Amino acid sequence: MPAQTFKQFWKLGKPEFDTQFFDINKDGELLVKEGNYQYNLHELAEKYGTSLEVAFPFIIENRVETLINTFNFYIKKYKYKGKFYFHYPMKVNQNREFILPLITEGANLETASANELWIVKRLWEQHKFNSRIKVICNGPKTDEYLGLIRELREQGLDIVPIIENHHEFESLRNYKGEVGIRVDLNFRTKSHWDHSVDRFGFTPEELLALGKIRNLKILHYHVGSHIPHANDIITALKEGLSIYKKLKKVNPQLDTIDIGGGFDVNFEKKKMYSVQGVVQRIVNYLAKHTSPDGVAPPHIICEWGSHIMAPSQVTIFKVLYEKNIKKGAAASKWYVIDGSFMNDLIDTWAIKQKWQVVPVNNMHSKKLERVWLCGSSCDSDDKYTGGSYVRLPKLEEGETQYVAFLDTGAYQDALGSQHCLLSAPANIVCKDGDINVARAHENAEDVGKKFGW
Repeated sequence: MPAQTFKQFWKLGKPEFDTQFFDINKDGELLVKEGNYQYNLHELAEKYGTSLEVAFPFIIENRVETLINTFNFYIKKYKYKGKFYFHYPMKVNQNREFILPLITEGANLETASANELWIVKRLWEQHKFNSRIKVICNGPKTDEYLGLIRELREQGLDIVPIIENHHEFESLRNYKGEVGIRVDLNFRTKSHWDHSVDRFGFTPEELLALGKIRNLKILHYHVGSHIPHANDIITALKEGLSIYKKLKKVNPQLDTIDIGGGFDVNFEKKKMYSVQGVVQRIVNYLAKHTSPDGVAPPHIICEWGSHIMAPSQVTIFKVLYEKNIKKGAAASKWYVIDGSFMNDLIDTWAIKQKWQVVPVNNMHSKKLERVWLCGSSCDSDDKYTGGSYVRLPKLEEGETQYVAFLDTGAYQDALGSQHCLLSAPANIVCKDGDINVARAHENAEDVGKKFGW
């Protein structure tokens, strides 16, 4: 079978699947290519051990640059008078090796807690970014959180708290800087996020009843995570803009609409909507329904964090051994891995996330098994079936098989746990041809210390 056929089978080298940087070498090993550099994931697994997270900052940089350039292209095409700002929601992945490449490419930040804002404070005080960076603060505002917002504003940071409720409205009434406010739209979309009832933001009626709001600059909304249909993004925008226009009549200084996050990630490598298509529709709609109506076109903020981060990391496991599955099941074998889905890829268990699973070695094998994978914990939920089964190379005696889960850069680290006191994966960073260890493998003592032992 030609090499190109194997690439097609494993859905590699395809921009529409976010695998354009992946390839297979002549030995059937998985590669990631960064310009003239390439990284052999089989060699990395052998050298650094598994379970292993491999991060690629250049993919983050590429995706941020593409997103900003796409918005700016359509802003210019439609002669739109507003500007675009990408704000990265830090809850998606707070690791240093992921945050710094974002800032390099012009991303702004969004925080959801006092501890995330503490990271911003540290970056600010270490002069890691310039004064043009903008920070918006979502999430419930504790006294500590509010105090840090005020402190950083006094230090000159362009920081805007987003008011979520009446308590915060009163707490920020005398805040001297700009503020935003969140609306809970009446629109609902099908997504992983159960949005039948939303505890964040004001209803449109409550929001408009507030009247004039001091220094109001941003109207913010968020309607879901991994929104499956592009039309839902535009439908939410239509309602959001309608409220924006009403709010601006009372608050003429309002000049920005934040459409939140929710852009889907192509985890399953199927046909889905594109960034170009959605951005074009967003800018075109705003252009057609603002200036002609006598409304100054608002600046646009989006917070598509998973879209940026997910493809920038892969997680590699070693198959320890196989077990037969009784007849009648969709799969014939269990492949037991040296990690844990409940610890390392928590969304597998929490929201039944499906991933693209590919072999790291033996990618040219024509002997494929229909398998289910299970983790090394003692929990029956610690498994991954792919919805039906996963096709992986047949295990050969005397040969080690590694498997990679793609698109693991969003949420998995922050939401991970230590079920059965299993160690977290090691993490290495591949950048400019160099490889650095960001987090070493944990031993029993490292894990035990987290629990007071």
